[in-house]
Formats: sequence, structure tokens, C-alpha cells
Amino acid sequence: MRFFPHSIRMPSPRERREWLLFLLLVGPNLALFAVFTYWPLIYNFYLSFVRWNFLRPTKPFVGLDNYINVFTSASFWAIFFNTFVFALFSVSLTLVIGLALALLINQPLRYRNTARAVLFSPVVMSGAVVAVVWSYIFDPRYGLLDQFLRPLGIVSPNWLSDPTWAMAAVIIVYVWKNLGYAVVIYLAGLQGIPRELYEAARVDGAGPWARFRHVTLPGLSPIAFFLSVTSVLATFQAFDIIKVLTDGGPVIATTTLIYHLYILGFVSYDAGQAGVIAMVLFLIMFILTVIQIRYLEQRVNYG
Repeated sequence: MRFFPHSIRMPSPRERREWLLFLLLVGPNLALFAVFTYWPLIYNFYLSFVRWNFLRPTKPFVGLDNYINVFTSASFWAIFFNTFVFALFSVSLTLVIGLALALLINQPLRYRNTARAVLFSPVVMSGAVVAVVWSYIFDPRYGLLDQFLRPLGIVSPNWLSDPTWAMAAVIIVYVWKNLGYAVVIYLAGLQGIPRELYEAARVDGAGPWARFRHVTLPGLSPIAFFLSVTSVLATFQAFDIIKVLTDGGPVIATTTLIYHLYILGFVSYDAGQAGVIAMVLFLIMFILTVIQIRYLEQRVNYG
């Protein structure tokens, strides 16, 4: 009685060579990806269950103590709220203003290329440099913003030292730095929409708003989906602007989860609680990405 079909055969020498070539080409990349992506994630998960200050050789297991200490901390939920406020307004303003500027620059303007270059220039600048420049602009006594508001009879607030305005200042700087990227990506999408669709809409009597709603928005939906996903992930990892501009203050008014992770890990030297914050960030970004892919992609028009 036969249990194995006679059709099973060994791979030919050519197939073995192809597999060997595949492993030689892809294997190193997979190994590097595992070392620099999966291993840090696994090791961080382990650290979240131990007590370690980077100096002592022992890492005693403490179970869920790190998680309990983090979640019952008086500041954690305020920082959690700060993170979502920063992400919500930063992403929304970047996408909306970026689309408006892209629509404007896409018109046959004389200095269109110059405007595109000027808008994109902050993107290639260091976040620390951008923050230093804006710290002078926000100066309540001698800053450029104060010089603009004073003739209008408006008293410039203490943008960076007032808890009421500090988060708004950070959001303004972050949006200004990343706006050019959204504009360039939107422009690429606008130039990829066939002009025949606009001509057909005009023939059918569609006005500017109808053409925008039924031609431009569907044509840009893949671009908007891409920008939405990548922008959300980027805002949860924003660190340099917050560090240089406000140092997380005043008090914790601009402290986000990624900045809180930095404080716990590299100021307080508490690797365990820093590992908990890292796991929280990972879960938030993973869940938000899945939600966006599941619900937003259904509304994307790839045709």
C-alpha cells in the first residue's frame, strides 16, 4: 500500500541554484530586518517586566509592577491625552492645508516651481534647527510674531512658557516643517488625474465645487490614504521639535508618549517603565494603522 504519490520529485539542479541565489540575495536583508526590528521589539517586551537602570548587571523580574506603576501614574493619562491632541491637530492641519496649497500651486502660476521649492525646504531641514528658529519667532518681547501682532493691538502670549499656548506652538512648528512634504505628494497626485475627466465634468455642467468633489477628491484618495497613515505614524514619533522647543514643558503641557519614554529611559534610567511606554506606543500605532487600512482603504478609488 502506497502512502506517498509517485509524483513527488526532488528539485532539479536549476531550481536549487535559483533557491540558493534567492537566499543569497534576500537572506542578508531578512537577517538585518530581524536584528534591527524584531529583536529590539522582543527585547523591549522583556525589559517591560524587569527592573533595570542600565548600570547594574542584574535584571530582577517584577511581573506587572512596571505596567501598574505607569498606568497608575498621575501624569500618564495627561501625557496620553497630549499625544492624541498633538497627533489629531498635526495630521488634520497638515493634510487640509497641504491639499489647499497643492490645489493653488497646481494652477498655471508664473512662480509655481519656486513656491514648491520654498514650501519643501523646511522638510529637508533638521527638526532641531527648525525649533531653534521658531523659538526666536515666538519670543514674547523681541520675536517676529510679536512684532507683527503688536501694531494690530494684540498682546503676544508667552507661547512657549504658557501651558495654554505651548501645545499650539509645537503643533504650528511641526505642521510648518512637514507641510511641504504633503504638498509635493498631493501635487504628484493632482498631476496624475486625467484632464479628460475635468473636461467631461465641464461638459456635463459641473461647477468648480462639483469637479473638486467628484473628480479631484476621488482621484486623490490613494494619496490622502498614504499621507494619512504615514503622518499618523510620524506624529507619534515626533521628538526633536518638542525637545528643543519646549523640553516637554511647561510642566508636562507638551510632553508626549515618545518624550515621556525618553525621560524615563535616559533621564530617570528606568528601562522597565520606558519599555512599558514603548509597548504602549507600539500597540497604539499598530491599532491605528489597522483601523486606517481597514476603514479608509475601502473608500479609496484606485481606478
